Amino acid sequence: MTSKPKLETVAREAGVSLATVSQVMRGKGRISESTRNRVLQAANRLNYVPDGRAASMRSGVSKEIGMAIHDIANPFNAEVISGVSAYLDTEGYLVSVLDAQDDARIQRRQLEAFIGNSRGGLIWVPAKNTPYSSIELLQTQQIPTVSFLRAWPGDLFDHIGIKNADAIGTAVDYLSGLGHRHIAYLGGEANFGVRIERLEGFRRAMRRIGSAPPLVWDSRDDKVSGKTAMRALLTAHPQISAVVCNGDMTAIGALAACAEMNRRIGEDISIIGFDGTQDAQIATPALTTLSINPNEMGQTAYCSTYRKP
Repeated sequence: MTSKPKLETVAREAGVSLATVSQVMRGKGRISESTRNRVLQAANRLNYVPDGRAASMRSGVSKEIGMAIHDIANPFNAEVISGVSAYLDTEGYLVSVLDAQDDARIQRRQLEAFIGNSRGGLIWVPAKNTPYSSIELLQTQQIPTVSFLRAWPGDLFDHIGIKNADAIGTAVDYLSGLGHRHIAYLGGEANFGVRIERLEGFRRAMRRIGSAPPLVWDSRDDKVSGKTAMRALLTAHPQISAVVCNGDMTAIGALAACAEMNRRIGEDISIIGFDGTQDAQIATPALTTLSINPNEMGQTAYCSTYRKP
């Protein structure tokens, strides 16, 4: 195995001084174009990569953003990550992503790892039951942080989120305009954060249209669980003619259940998703959804994070 190339190796290969190589790598100094090209070509031949950690220590600026997310398997989150990563690349930054699996203990270890490795900022979806000690950790370490999707009470961080209650209200009003009165809410299990807001919007809208009592049916937010839960919902409450889903994955599963039960979408029953993922765009039959544009949200989250010094 060849030894790892250093600045000195590049300097010898290019036939220039160590100081010249250092300036070229940092984009500093008055270096002629021919010399700069010779150094970069030498670095390329040697597969030299500047030590980002050392550069961060010298400048006090890290070119890497941490993203602590609660469920990386959800396609909505995958599209958000894609948006963050694409925008970071245009700005010369990298993103490192860890999945807390909605576990506050795993999340704590990940936050400490982000801090220990000198990330320049943090985009954070707090796990359920996150203790205040995790908030104190970020504040003590003065990490530029944006909470994403799930807000922390008290406006301790900048936040990028969704007007969940208003969005669900829009969905219920749309279904009411189609003549539906027996409307159910399908999806989600934990009564905290985003889901609480959505359920508040659902119940408020149902009272406003003077419909049947609001029915909430729990389900994990994935396609298989959505399908199983939809079958159970319609079996227990066959009068339901419309369903607002907690997310697109639940809604796509609900579509599959209706197909198996011979419930025609748009005729026997109406279904609305939430997120506007790519999966929703190619669902069969077509899925009506509250489009959030997760990719664009990811870019917004990055911009907000690195706004701070």
